Amino acid sequence: MESAVASKTGEKTRPKVRERVRETLTSPPNLVTLLRVGSVPILVTLLYLEGPVFSWIAGGLFLAASLTDLLDGWMARRMKRVSVLGQYLDPLADKLLISSMLVMLVAQGQVPAWAAIVIICREIAVTGLRAVAASRGFSVPSDFLGKSKTAVQMLAVLLLILRYPVAGFDPHYWGLAVLWLALAITVWSGVGYFQRFKRELA
Repeated sequence: MESAVASKTGEKTRPKVRERVRETLTSPPNLVTLLRVGSVPILVTLLYLEGPVFSWIAGGLFLAASLTDLLDGWMARRMKRVSVLGQYLDPLADKLLISSMLVMLVAQGQVPAWAAIVIICREIAVTGLRAVAASRGFSVPSDFLGKSKTAVQMLAVLLLILRYPVAGFDPHYWGLAVLWLALAITVWSGVGYFQRFKRELA
């Protein structure tokens, strides 16, 4: 009898759970975040194509995708639609966007492989750290350095995508310069996350 009641209760609960998940996924902030994820395959395709025109198109799309990082957060706060899923998807979308572009730039010989490996490994390590922290009942949120890291990485990648010189301006040269800065901030902020994690455990 109890199992029958539990079964009926579960059947009634499942549609409600599915509805909440659907509502969360289709909320405007999360849709914007998903658009950022959806831009990745398009950008990868554009980077396969040679020539300044395709480079400019890819740069424009990457810039638009990068700006959605600000838009989805603003929308979530403005509309009071901050969700656990959104807090997970937002940094994941950034990591997918930047990591995929770095891999393509390495394949094109524009970025040293070791630099991309350091950045990508740091992102994986911090993501794992946050998962462990969540399992222990606390969080390790992004700080100023972490947010600055993402912004500088995006600027470096944008300049490297726009690699063709224009009117004496060499985006590739400046892109590498900004990438070295991004690399330093990436490592520095990564160490900071682990230090904060250690303090929480103490």
